[in-house]
Amino acid sequence: MKQNQYDDHDFFDKYSQMPRSIGGLQAAGEWPALRAMLPELRDKRVLDLGCGYGWHCRYAREQSARSVIGIDLSEKMLARAIDNTNDSAIEYRRLAIEDIDFAAEEFDVVLSSLALHYVESFDSVCRKVYHCLVSGGTFVLSVEHPVFTALAAQDWFYGPEGERLHWPIDHYQNEGLRQARFLDTDVVKYHRTIATYMNTLIDSGFTITRLSEPQPTQETLAKYPEMRDETRRPIFLLIAAVKN
Repeated sequence: MKQNQYDDHDFFDKYSQMPRSIGGLQAAGEWPALRAMLPELRDKRVLDLGCGYGWHCRYAREQSARSVIGIDLSEKMLARAIDNTNDSAIEYRRLAIEDIDFAAEEFDVVLSSLALHYVESFDSVCRKVYHCLVSGGTFVLSVEHPVFTALAAQDWFYGPEGERLHWPIDHYQNEGLRQARFLDTDVVKYHRTIATYMNTLIDSGFTITRLSEPQPTQETLAKYPEMRDETRRPIFLLIAAVKN
């Protein structure tokens, strides 16, 4: 299923008001960990899967990447990315992640931020990424953590006074579609275990080099105190892998 909720006017308007939409990478709690997992980008050819506003594309060029291609299915996302980009070495294309079909060894680095839990066929994407990476190339991805996606409700267990008591986990081993609620809209996500993410990458030919389950930094918490509960359970899973 190829989803494109972001071209719905109301959904996009609500997304545009989120802290990470306004503040960019510095407002993304997982960014310091993801940045640390990226390889040296100087003179690299970079592909961003699900590029959204183009934050990561522009960062890659700031790090002297040779060229960057960002793909996204949303016209509104790409329009915002184009408006915020003044760099001929960055190209944006309207394309579903599932439909990528790049040439062999076309890229040195592929990254994807919080997009692949919306994709049904993770194994197919991994094989395509492996194909378009050079030998020794790097694939860095972030997804919603399986602890977060296991239950479709994706919400806390509350006490009688509305206090957040704990984060419930159930049906963890039951992988597949979840009908979640995000920004007052029904959104389809795909739950996978940590083992499935890792083994799919390994089976596709990658060597996993780093895992991260980041929490917001103290600097981020000082700026966005509403994120304080993000230290109580992982919300993101980050993986770095290298093509053998």
